[in-house]
Amino acid sequence: MEMSSFIPVNKPLLDGKEKQYLIECIESGWISSEGPFVEEFERRFAARVGRKHGVAVCNGTAAIDAAVEAIGIGPGDEVIVPTFTIISCIGQILRNGAWPIFIDSNPQTWNMDVGQIEKKITPRTKAILLVHVYGLPADVGPILEIAQKHGLKVIEDAAEMHGQTYCGKPCGSFGDLSIFSFYPNKHITTGEGGMVVTDDDELASTCRSLRNLCFQQQRRFVHDRLGWNLRMTNMQAALGLAQLERLDEFVQRKRAMGARYNELLHGLPGVQLPLQQTDYAQNIYWVYGIVLDASLGFDAHEAMHRLEEKRIGTRPFFYPLHLQPLLQEKYSSHKGAYPVAERMGEQGLYLPSGMALTMEQIDTVAKTVRDVLAQ
Repeated sequence: MEMSSFIPVNKPLLDGKEKQYLIECIESGWISSEGPFVEEFERRFAARVGRKHGVAVCNGTAAIDAAVEAIGIGPGDEVIVPTFTIISCIGQILRNGAWPIFIDSNPQTWNMDVGQIEKKITPRTKAILLVHVYGLPADVGPILEIAQKHGLKVIEDAAEMHGQTYCGKPCGSFGDLSIFSFYPNKHITTGEGGMVVTDDDELASTCRSLRNLCFQQQRRFVHDRLGWNLRMTNMQAALGLAQLERLDEFVQRKRAMGARYNELLHGLPGVQLPLQQTDYAQNIYWVYGIVLDASLGFDAHEAMHRLEEKRIGTRPFFYPLHLQPLLQEKYSSHKGAYPVAERMGEQGLYLPSGMALTMEQIDTVAKTVRDVLAQ
């Protein structure tokens, strides 16, 4: 294949009003976080997910950090977290002297196994970090019931769930705070960017203060608390607003991509395809993931290498948090305790899934996957 035929794992679709809104930013001179697109993006995004407040920040990791800080996670606290997720979920937990308590995954949905949560709760447990993974939401209802029963805060990580619902209610509308990412591989992108959404006036105010260095309202350069500069620029928000206007179209497009992959890869031996639906949601296919069976004789990294040689871009699944080298002093004895997450970390990968992917490219990817796995 020629170099130009390479199919990347992600390419965003930017053919709406993005250019128009960016030109408006440049011509008006409003390019910083003070520009009007920021507030408009916050307002409209929060409304879309059924929340009262939106707080735009510079990336999804920053959104999680602000949320953890806002609910007061501190030294000695414990936070229930799925082990199968990105490292961003535990960064601020660890920095604040708290500890993540890990939960294994459901082998079908790839989300946290709700049945394991309650037995992990101790008097030190402060919160549950609920993370939706790859295309299907976590089973929110039982998680919220457990949190209410034990008096726990809930942070909902909906970074990948733009336009997804749980029992008909928008992802991002659950828990004390919810967060989103707007990285280029998300349904809505601002290049880099994130959002905290909440119905709680005080939490919203705290997050706004934390993103802006905790300046006092009356005396700008006087500080009672340490914050960060997590601000989103007007240009990023302009991109986000143009993307948000097309979210329903993007959701339909992603589901059509997933359906095409399902059709072409159905019955492929030794490969687990994404679950198409549960009784509470239809898959949104943020990415199209597959998990290889060990009987194939090679792991996801070998499959990725073979696909790269055929000019197909891929990415590995998340590597379980309890196996991360930086946590081995604390969690070295946990190896083998989360077998589903460990299997997915070794055997899972996702195929090209970007918003600009064409059906013809999907056909090429699927044929190549069949050929590679048959070797």
